[in-house]
Amino acid sequence: MKAVILTAGEGTRLRPFTNSEPKGMLSIANRPILEYIIEALAQNKIRDIIMVVGYQKERIMSYFEDGKDLNVKISYIVQRKSVGKVGTAYALSMAKKKVKDDLIVLPGDNLIDARTVEDIIKGKEKYKVAIVQSDIPSKYGVVELRGNVIRNITEKPTDEISNLISTGIYKLPPSIFDDISKVMDMGKYDMTSVLQYIIPKRKVTAVLTHGLWQDVVYPWDLVDTNSLALKGAGAHTSGRIERHVILKGPVTIGKGSIVRSGSYIVGPVIIGDGCEIGPNVVIHPSTSIGNNVRIGPNSVIEHSVIMSDVNMGASAHISNSVICEGVEMGPQFCATSRSTNIEMDNELHKVEHIGALIGERTIIGDQVSIIGGTIIGSNCNIASHKVISSKLPDNSRIL
Repeated sequence: MKAVILTAGEGTRLRPFTNSEPKGMLSIANRPILEYIIEALAQNKIRDIIMVVGYQKERIMSYFEDGKDLNVKISYIVQRKSVGKVGTAYALSMAKKKVKDDLIVLPGDNLIDARTVEDIIKGKEKYKVAIVQSDIPSKYGVVELRGNVIRNITEKPTDEISNLISTGIYKLPPSIFDDISKVMDMGKYDMTSVLQYIIPKRKVTAVLTHGLWQDVVYPWDLVDTNSLALKGAGAHTSGRIERHVILKGPVTIGKGSIVRSGSYIVGPVIIGDGCEIGPNVVIHPSTSIGNNVRIGPNSVIEHSVIMSDVNMGASAHISNSVICEGVEMGPQFCATSRSTNIEMDNELHKVEHIGALIGERTIIGDQVSIIGGTIIGSNCNIASHKVISSKLPDNSRIL
């Protein structure tokens, strides 16, 4: 069985974190989302993987190359943007020449584990859809069942139908490409339309997966997704830990990193390579810190994603935040969390306990506060002593 991972999209709803990174390469517990998917496939002995790539494809291809380092074989198909033909079915159709047997199809922006893949591939059913229960089903394709057979899928319904949604993970026979072709001839290019075309003709089985499945759609999703990924983290220390440092729970510290005296870290926490932490820094659970990060003395970080090459001044306080690569912030930076409404896609999203969401290479002066739920674009420059409470576009200057 081959796997086809659809990872060509631009991830516009994840901006600013996808300004220069495809969404499948976003860092979750210091690894790209795509790496978790590939690992889950390999653990189920699915090693022949096709990736449909497009936006920032070089980032994906240079990182994974032929897959040898992950004990898989990866080939790539480049999806050229075609006006009106950017749906998931169109993306899958591009793999037709490479697939002769049954296949598993997966989105490239979902955090999954081996159990998720196992649930969808086991059994002899030809057409299978992995489903989960959701608190916000209206954002997805909602599934209606008779027993375990799918009777209908409604994309983003306005009425309450069910709390069962399609994950976009499918097991399909190679004849699916003929179905896709027929549906595209009707002017539809998404997999939900293909399934709606198939359902009256063939048995399509729903599998309620008991594995991990977390969708990454909006910038604030990265915080909870990171927390989920860290739940299974172990403890491993390659760096140097000075005297009077306290580590509790699963804490990983990468090679060349140093944790200075008086620091207190409670896992699950992962710290990458070449970092300098402290002295007297407190890091609370569900925090990941990338490579080459500097965290100044007397800082406090909790439940956050700090990506690589971040330079944080002394006495920072960061909670439930995502700080992208290359951000620099002066002393006494503050980004604490709150529950708020964030506008995205011309609608308000209620988000619980969210801090700052800061794009790459932004420079922040001394004693700056970012109000929880505020999105700061890439390459911004914020002068000292400012309080930022509204969204800043890329390249903004606050003087």
